[in-house]
Amino acid sequence: MSKGILLVNLGSPDSPNPKDVKKYLGEFLMDERVIDLPLLARTLLVKGIILNTRPKASAAAYKKIWWEEGSPLIVLSERLQEKLQNKVDYPVALAMRYGSMTIKKGLQELVDKGCTEIKTVPLYPQFAMATTETIDVKIDELVAEFFPEVKITRTPAFYHRQDYIDVLSKSIGEVLNDLDYEHILFSYHGVPERHIRKSDITNGNCKMNGKCCFKKGSKQHEFCYRHQCEITTVNVAKKLGLKNGTYSTTFQSRLGFDPWLKPYTDRTIERMGKEGVKKMAIVTPAFVSDCLETLEEIAMEGKEIFHEMGGEEFTVIPCLNERDDFAQVLANITDEWVNAETMAK
Repeated sequence: MSKGILLVNLGSPDSPNPKDVKKYLGEFLMDERVIDLPLLARTLLVKGIILNTRPKASAAAYKKIWWEEGSPLIVLSERLQEKLQNKVDYPVALAMRYGSMTIKKGLQELVDKGCTEIKTVPLYPQFAMATTETIDVKIDELVAEFFPEVKITRTPAFYHRQDYIDVLSKSIGEVLNDLDYEHILFSYHGVPERHIRKSDITNGNCKMNGKCCFKKGSKQHEFCYRHQCEITTVNVAKKLGLKNGTYSTTFQSRLGFDPWLKPYTDRTIERMGKEGVKKMAIVTPAFVSDCLETLEEIAMEGKEIFHEMGGEEFTVIPCLNERDDFAQVLANITDEWVNAETMAK
């Protein structure tokens, strides 16, 4: 049996043109695990309101960060794929959950190369309904309909792997070592609080007060996005020797009026600026590839907020992107799978 790897990232519009952005947003926001409303309500919200108001503004934002080679997220993901391919002996394909680089195309590419066992690797360190889960569900649907002969092995969240923490810490330390900063924000993509409750396999143990995130041995942690973000920060801070009070965890990119995970990144930046913090660094560990949310929302909008509130130096630490040591983490993950499968035979 021939093995292959499928890397899956979020996706991107084909261009920063409003028409392409509208098409992309339509697919993304109509996903029931992204906006988890009943179909009628979701359709009215997305197609009746959002797609009639948001694409033009989103297109303008994409134009600010678009590279000559194309979408930064796509370009960086392709570079990472190439790095990983150079480290392993089996085929590596790349797909996106949304957009024209479909998961079906990625699976077909591997099948055409003779792969009958495929390890899927969502490029998200932490589990969430709107990221890892929707990828897993989509893959299950496609395999059942088009690739019934293929055996799929999923990759669990890797936020707590020591090699990942080592690489993430190193990437942050390389910036902080030469930086005079007062505070570093660990900004993660936000999700509605109800997503945390829906992912709670203990059926109600999550109290949304932050305390259970640090309770050792809880079964819910396997699928708790908030816990996994908090622990990522804790592990990196420990690795870097950060002092208490010099770092904090926040959540960005909220949508709509429902309660989302707090504290919010933009309001924290604003508050710290008002309180007299002059030098801030910020890192976005929920993303492995720089994209609209890091290059525009944080590096541009966040910087503007900080300066308006009296801040002076705002340093954005890049995502892991195509770092060779991060590609090695992915190689470790996939090699462990290959070796385990071999040992089992």
